Amino acid sequence: MATLFSRIIDGELPGRFVWKDSEAVAFLTIAPLVPGHTLVVPRAEVNRWTDAPAELMHKLTSVAQTIGQAQIEAFSSERAGLIIAGFEVEHLHLHVWPSNSMAEYDFATVDSTPDPAALDASAESLRAALRAAGHGEFVPEA
Repeated sequence: MATLFSRIIDGELPGRFVWKDSEAVAFLTIAPLVPGHTLVVPRAEVNRWTDAPAELMHKLTSVAQTIGQAQIEAFSSERAGLIIAGFEVEHLHLHVWPSNSMAEYDFATVDSTPDPAALDASAESLRAALRAAGHGEFVPEA
């Protein structure tokens, strides 16, 4: 059975995508720590990051770094946070978000009912920053 993330990638479920290439996608989470919180996900269904081929992990961290750089610009943050957790969905994913303090690393503080319009605005801000940084070929339309 396809994972939740595979269903989002395949278009069966909605997603606010900010990146798409042949190996990876990135879309905003529906439970953000802060505005702009994005998940970087491989198209391949891999459960644990420790089971992923090294080449795939390199690809995912490269995309995550690019997303993080765009988040710093788009959201005027000091840094970008990165965590690989993997307990919520059994499909490898990297959490990347604009961050200004360690308090923003606490998953107990996620917004479980974010405003859809705010999520849309965050996605568009991130897409614009990625395009401005020269990554337009990987940035889908809304």
